[in-house]
Amino acid sequence: MIATPTLFFDLGGVLLTNAWDTGIRKRTAETFELDYAEFQTRHEMLKTAFETGRLSLDHYVNKAVFHRPRPFTSNEFKTFMFGQSQLLGDTLDFVRALAKTGKYRLYTLNNESRELHEHRVKAFGLDQIFQGFLTSCYLGQVKPDEDIYLNALGIAATSREHAVFIDDRALNVEPATALGLNAYHFQGLEGLREFLKERGVVA
Repeated sequence: MIATPTLFFDLGGVLLTNAWDTGIRKRTAETFELDYAEFQTRHEMLKTAFETGRLSLDHYVNKAVFHRPRPFTSNEFKTFMFGQSQLLGDTLDFVRALAKTGKYRLYTLNNESRELHEHRVKAFGLDQIFQGFLTSCYLGQVKPDEDIYLNALGIAATSREHAVFIDDRALNVEPATALGLNAYHFQGLEGLREFLKERGVVA
């Protein structure tokens, strides 16, 4: 096992805005004048297949939205979806600085559908920062299932004591803590800096 500190970052809510969470779906429904209750019901039925890579974005949109005629196109809808991803504060700049030191191994560990995830990697240059993307759409697993954390350790060839996991959702932090990872419930950059500094991780 590699002893170098290995950091696993959630993307949405830590480095970027969420890709397709409840708030964004509500805003999308309002923008396109969808029946939100119906849209949300369909989303929940499709969510697992969508986030684990078994349902493409095109098929998701067709099933969730275009099951009836709409006064807008699928491409217009998808363009709006992609456009919701934005930087979240200065955390990404901090992580980029960590990467430039060459002292740490950085990965993502997140739940995202394939097309939205790959858009975000390209749009924000994440491939210049992270050594790998341990994403639900590739692993076929989602947080907070315990196995996704164990598989992340195996793929990164690191031990629990050398792994640091950062996520903005307590429900995702809890299993990581229970498994013995150094897990941090992200609530802001300054708190993260202090948490990492206490473990010898500085930019």
